[in-house]
Amino acid sequence: MKIGYARVSTEDQNEDSQIDSLESAGCERIYIEKCSGKSKQRPELERMIDALREGDIVVVQRLDRLGRSLKDLIELLDGFKEQGIKFISLNESIDTTTAVGELAFHMIGAIAQFERRLISERTKAGLKAARARGRKGGRKAKLTASDIKKAQAMLLDVSVTKTEVAKHFSVSRPTLNKALANYIENK
Repeated sequence: MKIGYARVSTEDQNEDSQIDSLESAGCERIYIEKCSGKSKQRPELERMIDALREGDIVVVQRLDRLGRSLKDLIELLDGFKEQGIKFISLNESIDTTTAVGELAFHMIGAIAQFERRLISERTKAGLKAARARGRKGGRKAKLTASDIKKAQAMLLDVSVTKTEVAKHFSVSRPTLNKALANYIENK
């Protein structure tokens, strides 16, 4: 069974051209979504996925109608493949019912994976270069060494609690505990 999926981003947009294309492609059933592509909540997509059976073919007018991102699209298509469901994107001429279409899909997936690895490598190289220059990543410490010394002095008084000291320095108690432990460890 050919099952179509159409999505428009807002209530003002019209899905008629997508529906016409899907009907022309022979879709027997069409799920229509009216929500932003960035939304994780896509109830019609979930309903369609729940209704799919092995041997069905999912058809979309364009790839961007199905996936929120390339990663999301690849995850969806991998899920389809595991269930024995084929996929067709009319505008991009991707048809996983054919060997060439499946190759095109795998090439898109390989390029996406390559891009993710390049980003990861550049990030790691940037962090390494920053560390070599003496820069440390992460959030700036909320308490200075002077603040920690003052906190330790305050805590010598048994009538003063850690909660009161934390409040005095405008930090949470766990933040105070961590700062005290790090200070003692690095001393």
